[in-house]
Formats: sequence, structure tokens, C-alpha cells
Amino acid sequence: MTNGRPDDSRQNKNERREAAREKAKQLREQQRKKDIRNRAILFSGLGVVVIAIVVCVVLIVASSVKTAGPGPLNMASDGIKISQGSVAETTPALSAGQQPTPSATNAAGVLDIRVYIDYLCPYCGQFEATNLDQIGKWIESGAATYEVHPLSLLDRSSLGTKYSTRAANAAACVSNYSPNNFYDFSALLFSNQPAEGSSGLDDAKLQELAGQAGVGSADQINSCITNQDFKGWVADSTSRATTEPLPGSTVAKVTGTPTVLVDGQQYQGSLTDANAFANFVLQVSGQTSTATPTPTPAAG
Repeated sequence: MTNGRPDDSRQNKNERREAAREKAKQLREQQRKKDIRNRAILFSGLGVVVIAIVVCVVLIVASSVKTAGPGPLNMASDGIKISQGSVAETTPALSAGQQPTPSATNAAGVLDIRVYIDYLCPYCGQFEATNLDQIGKWIESGAATYEVHPLSLLDRSSLGTKYSTRAANAAACVSNYSPNNFYDFSALLFSNQPAEGSSGLDDAKLQELAGQAGVGSADQINSCITNQDFKGWVADSTSRATTEPLPGSTVAKVTGTPTVLVDGQQYQGSLTDANAFANFVLQVSGQTSTATPTPTPAAG
């Protein structure tokens, strides 16, 4: 007989069974969500790793083609020094805020000819047209080295194109990527010198002249010219040259271009008389070396 109450023990069993099923269901759902979350974390982690690898590769590639520093390679003195065979003295790039260091001292009997020039300066063009041929002979004979410091003093004279800066930057690009072609490139900038007061040569022409000089790494040089990678260095080196003493000389600063030094002594003679400059070189050298330059008679 029953007393009319529900079967509590049977109901409790059903409830417990249902509760167990519900608990199992909850556990399975929790595990499923956990698995999804773990997979998401795993794939996210893999994604981060892949992105990191890609970034590293990009940085490595970029570092292989980007410029070496705020300053160009081979211009640690703010100039590039050329010796026999048009071979440039190799030097590290100046880092941000670093002061330039003078070029290595020449061997005994080898003259150090150093020029501070602006590629738009007509007087620099006169000096180069008059003397570069005999300077080249002195370099090839081992009698002298030639150190060129490109400056930007005449930006105001190129109708807003800042040609002096762009040309000096182009010279720095060649120094950085193809230094042994610098001498020829610099000569081409002067043999194609635009008139003061003009807009100057455009970037495409500067790139063309670099190609004529036979540069290697042409793509990098072209990009360097277009992007003006060394524009900041040009401004800094120009400021240094026009406000600080010139190393190895008694010259307090550059006050005009060209400023020409031979073993630290400033040449102040005619810019259009090759014999005048050659005689000054002989005077400085004292004619004490078998490698001493000899004057080249002026044509005509």
C-alpha cells in the first residue's frame, strides 16, 4: 500500500540522472569552447611568428639596400679622397651627431690636394676646367691625392630647385654605393654644369650622368638621388665647413668656393691659369720628391 505521496526515491534518481546528463553536456560545451580558444591562441601565435619572420626579412632586405647612416660611406672627413686608379679611400659612414675625422695622412712625397666646391658655383667650374686634367695626371702618377668636399652654398640661385643640395647629395650617393666612380661623376657634374640662376639639372639627368660615370649599384644610386637620402648630411657638412676651421690648415672656415688647399696651404691665385696652380703646387712641395708634380703648360 501507499500513503498517497509521490515516489521520492524514484524521482530523485531521475533528477540525478538528468542532472548528470546536464553536467556532462556542460562539461562537453566547456571543453569545446576551450578547444576553440586554444586553437585560436595557437593560430594567433603562429600568425605573430609569421609576421615577425616577415618583418625580419623585410628589415634585412631593407638594411642591405638602405644607406649606411646619416652620412655616406667613404666621406668620414666630409669629403672623399681619391688616389691612383681613381680609387677612393674607404671609411665608415658618419652616424647622427658624429663629428668628421680628417683623412689619413699621405705617404711622404704625396701631396694632399683638397677642394671645397659647390656644383653650381661658376668659379668652381673654372677651376675644374682649368686644372682637372693635370690633377688627374698627378693622381695617376702617385704624386698627389684629390679630396673633394661637396657643399651647398648656392641653393638660392637655382629657382627653388635647390640644385646645390641635390648635386651634392648625388655625389654623396655615388660615394656611398660606387666610390671608385666618384672622380668621373664629379667631373661630369662640372662638364655639364648648369648656369647659376637656372633650375639646374633635374634628377633624371643626375642619374644619367651617374650611369655615364659607370657606377655600380645604379638602382640604389638612382633611388638615393630621387629620395635625397643624404640631404641632411649635405646641410650638416656645409654648416661645418662654413663655421669651423678646416683640418690641417690655418683656414678658419670656408668663405667662398672653390676653397683649394695643397698640403694645408690655401691657393688664392688664378682659377683659369693652369701654370699658376701648378707653380703653387711645386712651391708647396718644394720639389723634394721624385713624385712631385710638374707644371703643365697652358694650351695656346
